[in-house]
Amino acid sequence: MKDLSVYIHIPFCDHKCIYCDFYSLVSYDNENRFFEILKKEIRHFSGLLQDEYQIPTIFFGGGTPSFVDVAYISSVISELKQSFKFKNKVEITLETNPGTVDQKKLEQFLDAGVNRLSVGIQSFNNDELKFLTRIHNEKTAIETVNGAHQVGFENISIDLIFNLPGQSRESWINNLEKVIELPVKHISAYSLILERGTILNKMVLDGRIKMQDEDYDADLYETTIDFFIKNNFIQYEVSNFCKRGYECRHNLAYWKHKEYLGLGPSAHSFINKKRWWNISSLKMYINSVERIGNAILNTEQLEYEQLLDEFVMLNLRGSGLDIHELNSKFGATWISKNGSYLDKLSKGNYITNSNNEIKFTKKGYLICDEILINFK
Repeated sequence: MKDLSVYIHIPFCDHKCIYCDFYSLVSYDNENRFFEILKKEIRHFSGLLQDEYQIPTIFFGGGTPSFVDVAYISSVISELKQSFKFKNKVEITLETNPGTVDQKKLEQFLDAGVNRLSVGIQSFNNDELKFLTRIHNEKTAIETVNGAHQVGFENISIDLIFNLPGQSRESWINNLEKVIELPVKHISAYSLILERGTILNKMVLDGRIKMQDEDYDADLYETTIDFFIKNNFIQYEVSNFCKRGYECRHNLAYWKHKEYLGLGPSAHSFINKKRWWNISSLKMYINSVERIGNAILNTEQLEYEQLLDEFVMLNLRGSGLDIHELNSKFGATWISKNGSYLDKLSKGNYITNSNNEIKFTKKGYLICDEILINFK
């Protein structure tokens, strides 16, 4: 059987942060109905896919999945277990925001089958948290991580954001120093990006906020890579670092261009060389699943060139491009077309090219987007 990772979008949120462009609602009016419909969507795809696929990873994103009642998350896991074959030791991740859980709730999530937490801390600086309009403070963030570890979560990840307007290098380093003091195995460190339609984007357009320049952003990113490597974390993707053996298996499915099923409003899927995405509106999502079993808004059949480009880009942004796998799936054309450019990158210490694997160096990760657009 083939592996099929599952992403579940929980759209409910206690608060919309100024930088967030994910589909979310601060209203909980349709919460119970949503979870009933979500389980119907699971059964719909189970009827189409269960004989061919098994589930290795489940990721609850949002929104704020940790804000909803544990019973809802538990019922979804149970529905998936009844509808699909589970692979051994399924990784089940729950995005969790400090301020939405206490130790009792964390223990209930663990009992429900969640075995990995992704905690959206973003910063340990209270002024930075206030700017980002997060509902927690430094104390709550630290208590949440320690509390999760105390109740038995062994695999904890933390999200951090750097290059905030006015953020000093010292402040960012202070965040890095605090995160490694906590019992965490995985860290995602992202540069603050302006997304269209967000409150932050409007603030910048109105001149109320000024973003810091790209050179400063690159300096903070390089500092981040050096810091984590020095403290025994490995970099296995552009923005992700972990203790060895604690790579997020769900993330790896994306970076290795594996198949995945997205459930819930706005979720994306990639199966059998086809991509599709769901309706974003919760009301329309509910009505569509109720009527036909799915809420697919649009589909795209990927052709050879698109599949090749995505395979190369995702693997290089991740832990490396396996040349044997590339040649097996797409033939040797890509290597021959890009041979001289690869040599140039290798001589410039932007990539390593050995043992049939091409990987970015630290220097390469710093400008990976510029490098990727130059491949033929």
